[in-house]
Amino acid sequence: MKKEIHPDYHWITVTMTDGTSYKTRSTWGSEGDEMKLDIDPTGHPAWTGGTGKLMASGQLDRFNKRFANFGIK
Repeated sequence: MKKEIHPDYHWITVTMTDGTSYKTRSTWGSEGDEMKLDIDPTGHPAWTGGTGKLMASGQLDRFNKRFANFGIK
């Protein structure tokens, strides 16, 4: 294997949106940096099962509300 072609792995701290954090090795940033997440599995609807909130204002929902009185299902 060629020397000096691999990225530098170092320890960083990842902080979730709820304030919890953990240490992991990464090529992001430099040794000791902190990565603060805006979206993580503890609060995002894709992981928590809250997709109904995302779909509530979609085109299909607007269509159903608009034509609900026509008796078509």
